[in-house]
Amino acid sequence: MTASKVELLQGTLDMLILRIVARGPIHGYAIAQEIHRISRDVLHVRQGSLYPALHKLERKKWLRAAWRVTETGRDAKYYRLTTRGGKQLDAEQANWNRLIEAMTMVLQEAE
Repeated sequence: MTASKVELLQGTLDMLILRIVARGPIHGYAIAQEIHRISRDVLHVRQGSLYPALHKLERKKWLRAAWRVTETGRDAKYYRLTTRGGKQLDAEQANWNRLIEAMTMVLQEAE
């Protein structure tokens, strides 16, 4: 792992996808691009990870998808957050925030 490339922790990809989709309907490739852009080129989501995660979130009914035409005229599956997905996102963000606080306490105490 290099300084410019960070591996996602187990389970964080779902939360990142849900957070991006919560902003409005978006297709898979654009989700990966947004994660990359917002993280200032630090987080990279491979297609081999993204699409299985999207299908899993759809099966769990956290996302709903519909085919639409993109800005470039191609057909793409657009995802939107469901009510159940919004509740899951809230729970995952709360857990993530607790983890960050705990990690910060341990790192500061260890100095």
